[in-house]
Amino acid sequence: MLTAGIDLAADDSNTAVAWIRWRAKEALLEDLVVGAGDDELLRAATTTDKAGVDCPLGWPELFVEFIGAHHRGDLAVPTDLIGRDWRRSLAWRRTDLVIHELTGRLPLSVAADRIAHTAMRGAALLARLAADGHRVDRTGGGTVVEVYPAASLKKWGLPHNGFKGPKNRAALNELVSQLTGAAPWLRLGAFESVCRMSDHAIDAVVAALTARAAAIGHATRPDAADLAATTSEGWIALPTVPLSGLLNKSAEQRPVVQQ
Repeated sequence: MLTAGIDLAADDSNTAVAWIRWRAKEALLEDLVVGAGDDELLRAATTTDKAGVDCPLGWPELFVEFIGAHHRGDLAVPTDLIGRDWRRSLAWRRTDLVIHELTGRLPLSVAADRIAHTAMRGAALLARLAADGHRVDRTGGGTVVEVYPAASLKKWGLPHNGFKGPKNRAALNELVSQLTGAAPWLRLGAFESVCRMSDHAIDAVVAALTARAAAIGHATRPDAADLAATTSEGWIALPTVPLSGLLNKSAEQRPVVQQ
């Protein structure tokens, strides 16, 4: 099996893609590109068994309805214009709230944060894939699955914050050391030094690991109540097994609902 992880950003310079080849007793980081452009994104999404994308794959349904109503000029608003609870209901998707319930981490709001610029690029990627005849399923049923590396790291008991940026290089090195210690079968090879220098690189690696969890049925899936919303909003796959479980293919393609 070949999985990919995409740490997507609005610009190529902050985008990284990692490819992991899975074998019986090891997983090899086969390729890693930091500063990845459209060609690398399309290769990751079309030539692998599963590609994990660190990017919201949709917007909250209530937010989309709000924008449409505002555009038409028939917006109904709460009686209190400050509307904190109302605004919060527009800001986060169902999957964001589930991740918060499961991990204590609340993803950035695609409706009210700069990550929306990245999501626009993600939407363009999905549109390109669909136009080229590839199956696009925002709940993760196709080749592309949405992931959240920080939540995956927390699920695996690894450092999940404080390692971003040049000033936190020591923390990044510690994360890489703990990751390879917890997964001695993971071979970073010639790319280990890049992972220790770039948080985009390690996020892409974690995204590829999470894609493996989704591919073999060891990641959360939306339940029946959430399926309608997540079909348009997107769904973040969270691993349901420790890192050691990623080498086990016995549960491959088994559906897993949110846990």
